[in-house]
Amino acid sequence: MTRFPHPRLARLFDVLQTETLPQEELARRLAVSTRTVRSDIGALNEILRDYGAQFVLQRGEGYRLAVENAASFERLRDEARPPRRLPRTGSERVHFLLWRFLTATYSLKLQDIADEWFLSRAVLQGDMAEVRDWLARYHLAIETRPHYGMKLLGRESAIRACLAELMCLLTRDLPEHPLLAGDAKPGDDLLTLRSALADYLAASQIRLTDEGMHFLCHYCAIACQRLRAGFPLEDFDCDDIARDVRHLAAHIAGLLRKLAGTELSPAETAFLAVHISARSVAGLRPAAINADDAETLAHYLLDYINAHYNYDLRHDEKLAQDLATHVRTMITRVRYQINLPNPVLADIKEHYAMAYDITLAAVSSWARHSPFQISEDEIGYLVLHIGVGLERHYQIGFIYRPQALLVCDSGTSTLRTLEAMLHRRFPQICVRDAISQQEYETLEAIHADFVISTVRLEEKNRPVVVASPFPSDYQLEQLARLVQVDCSRAAMLERYFDARHFLVAEGRMGQDELFRRLCAQLEAEGYVGDDYYPSVAEREAILGTMLGDGIALPHSLGLLARRTAVYTVLAPEGIDWGDGGIAYVIFLLAICKDDYEEAMVIYDLFVSLMRERSTSRLLESRSFDSFKRIAIECLAKR
Repeated sequence: MTRFPHPRLARLFDVLQTETLPQEELARRLAVSTRTVRSDIGALNEILRDYGAQFVLQRGEGYRLAVENAASFERLRDEARPPRRLPRTGSERVHFLLWRFLTATYSLKLQDIADEWFLSRAVLQGDMAEVRDWLARYHLAIETRPHYGMKLLGRESAIRACLAELMCLLTRDLPEHPLLAGDAKPGDDLLTLRSALADYLAASQIRLTDEGMHFLCHYCAIACQRLRAGFPLEDFDCDDIARDVRHLAAHIAGLLRKLAGTELSPAETAFLAVHISARSVAGLRPAAINADDAETLAHYLLDYINAHYNYDLRHDEKLAQDLATHVRTMITRVRYQINLPNPVLADIKEHYAMAYDITLAAVSSWARHSPFQISEDEIGYLVLHIGVGLERHYQIGFIYRPQALLVCDSGTSTLRTLEAMLHRRFPQICVRDAISQQEYETLEAIHADFVISTVRLEEKNRPVVVASPFPSDYQLEQLARLVQVDCSRAAMLERYFDARHFLVAEGRMGQDELFRRLCAQLEAEGYVGDDYYPSVAEREAILGTMLGDGIALPHSLGLLARRTAVYTVLAPEGIDWGDGGIAYVIFLLAICKDDYEEAMVIYDLFVSLMRERSTSRLLESRSFDSFKRIAIECLAKR
């Protein structure tokens, strides 16, 4: 990477080296306007002219790299990276502070760090709240002593896990982060480990997701650093790990012993085994990680959903297998307090809002009879399985024509989510097979019509489209080139929204007062029974229903409505929604169990309104017709 006058130019240069992208997608990725993109392209071309290369605009495709002098351009790419950059943004400072506290062997003073980074101490003091929140997820804390400084307190196992998760996050989402070019720059250990671990896994019956493999590589590299620095793992043991997992962990421990140049305690091998088990997706025997508990939980969830929501998923063998596999490793993580962040949790709540509520209710009920505490991140992964099962059985009549090969690097739950997204948005697609990136690279030829991947791949004999489980508009456009789909949602507004159920709340009003007023009207009109209001209040008490951008979606804990309706409320002065949230646009959902498929379409409207930042426009509308016009405009952009 060469020296560019602005970091954004460097990022733009990196992005366009690997793929052709239009102005709109570049603007979205860089969080700038299309005009700024055009200006940046012009600035880049001025620099590249001396190296025999230019970015040219190809009509209908976007900007692509055209190299006229390969030798000169290669010289540009081989130039040294810019000098180490200090953190400037809030997120960069948080990441740097985390690294400092996790790797420091002595107490730190914020004033010293502030002087080093040319900042005020008050700025860093504000960042420390997020640093403490991050560390608390791993049961780590910072002790402050006057005239002495700040020191990290916690178990060595937690420090290593936190460091590994931080490095995985940066290398996956922020590869140009200045921390990776400085103190946390990957060393030779990581390169050696990637090659060796791939060989060890290939020789075993254990399978990790690509993301799990990345974590294991980073954890092992960090373990080597900590061992060399004199920080061995404290006492740790486990007695419920399968023999093949222990065998693999012993091989890896032998490699760490050579790299670190020191003997390893049994605790090191045991902790490695737990992390392998917690991130494995296949190859474990059903009796391996306390399978009785896993099967009990899986059956309990499906039984609860059938009893309270009348969706019978108990005979779905595919769902049962996926759910049991995930729950088995989830129990290991919960038992040993291994945190598995869910990077798409916010998207899951948006796109699987109903499935999230169903799963949350089932898990909350099960938790009353269990010693385990299931985190919101883990619930999000369960939602993916349940949501896919609901769509598979309660949305029928689709016709599948083009055949697609799915390549996914993030595990079964993400894979099922990607499948569900395709079935929902492009019902004519038939998924021929689903494989990992490692399996794709071994294929000589692709027999499907095209490949849909969550990661960038080298094309073989079929086109490759990159799409996330919750795709951007640009990714949807790319997929739409291969298949045609009717995206009309306007008919849904006519069926479930009407002027009788539209209210502009003048003056101040409390949440409970609003619920009572709306539920009483719906009950009087025969849409719901007298059990509806108590259920709405109970659901809100479990977890707030604020979606974002001042939009809230209150609803009952179950599908209790006799007929489906949506009550729309505009509150210009806002309604306190708890936890510091203020709701300005409220949609009270009364959904009948017979309308689940249509209900999924209703959620499309709410997601559209939030993405388009439509709250201010909606608050200006004082009539139902005005509201409906804005809603139709937002839906047309999806």
